[in-house]
Amino acid sequence: MAVLGVDGWRGRWVGAKLAGRTVELLVLDDVAAALAVPDVELIAIDMPIGLSDDGVRACDVLARKLLGPLGSSVFPTPVRAVLATDDYAEARAISRAHTVPPRAPSAQAFQLVKAIRALDDALGDPPTDRVVEVHPELAFRALSPEVRDRKGTARGTVQRLRALRTVMDVEESLAAAPAGVPVIDAMDACAAAWSAARLALGAGECVGDGATDRRGRPMRICW
Repeated sequence: MAVLGVDGWRGRWVGAKLAGRTVELLVLDDVAAALAVPDVELIAIDMPIGLSDDGVRACDVLARKLLGPLGSSVFPTPVRAVLATDDYAEARAISRAHTVPPRAPSAQAFQLVKAIRALDDALGDPPTDRVVEVHPELAFRALSPEVRDRKGTARGTVQRLRALRTVMDVEESLAAAPAGVPVIDAMDACAAAWSAARLALGAGECVGDGATDRRGRPMRICW
């Protein structure tokens, strides 16, 4: 049985379907398409799932600490109430009203709101263990201590490629990728797929304080 890693990409998603060392890259138009990929045991997605009502998620703080200099890649997750708007000024006001001390989402974090909302709606109720929140940089950190430079840089790209090469046939998947898929998103999806494979075997790791959100979903990040 295969697993699926998913990374957001310009209003769509890049999927990496991994079986053994073979990985197939997919372009998925929406969350529903990602959740409907056939013959997949577990889906690992680089997007917040458990959402706080009133503050910072412990898993975000712990993930940033683990990543050290690369910790800025973990954006503070907006509080659930922010999902009600697509207006940034309104989102900032809503967030300040729901957090103590008052906190507003960054512009980068707010760009994720539509994708977070779509995932939150698609997952529905009750909670499922089949879809897990991951972060690619935690996977790369676990794969190789040589991953030190930021993704998108020449050195960072090669470091991540070498790390993925140890666990999957990544060059073949990149060579056969759908047209237009950026290498950064493709490799992040592959890292998420490796995390999914570990989690499916019960060998994965997670950070968080054990809290769940109002929909019963764990506020945690795994790899």
